[in-house]
Amino acid sequence: MTSSTKVPESDVKDLGLAPAGRKRIEWAEREMPVLRLIRERFESERPFEGKKIVACCHITTETANLARALKAGGVDAVLIASNPLSTQDDVAA
Repeated sequence: MTSSTKVPESDVKDLGLAPAGRKRIEWAEREMPVLRLIRERFESERPFEGKKIVACCHITTETANLARALKAGGVDAVLIASNPLSTQDDVAA
């Protein structure tokens, strides 16, 4: 017998924080020019196409931009907050 459990897309409590989080992520991207160049390269090369990455880390503007770069490279990425005290709620949203 097999059973399947539906996994939620997100456990974020207040998705209304997302617009503010997106602005902060975009601001951080402007301050991380090397990672932005890597993301642009990954967009054209797609070196991780078909790969999956799960990361348990602090959810910050920096890790959000790292996840965006990996996703641009073809990764199916999942971020899991490692510490509720360090998680930036607007970024997680």
